[in-house]
Amino acid sequence: MAYVEGFVVAVPEENREAYRDLAARAAEVFKRYGATRIVEAWGTDVPEGKITDFPRAVQSEPGEVVVFSWIEFPSKQARDDTFARMEAENAMDDFMDEMPFDGKRMIFGGFETILDV
Repeated sequence: MAYVEGFVVAVPEENREAYRDLAARAAEVFKRYGATRIVEAWGTDVPEGKITDFPRAVQSEPGEVVVFSWIEFPSKQARDDTFARMEAENAMDDFMDEMPFDGKRMIFGGFETILDV
């Protein structure tokens, strides 16, 4: 089964198109280096929870939207190889200074697929 690298970030509402453009550019790079699928999802129904929630996880501020994203790879090894090659070749350097959000509040992690129906 696939391996998934997941991301959650808060993006200022007015930066939606800038975020989408950056994500599209990054997706091209990830695909070139081995990702099989990239999904970017703009939050439209992200409720506040009683104990925890997506907005608190990324310290969302007024006027920000939570974005939930994931990148699929054939395996964890493929993900690890992709990230290592991208870092060694500075594959994202051309546009990472253009991030239209606070990258310090991004949460991310790798996940092994256990069900895909």
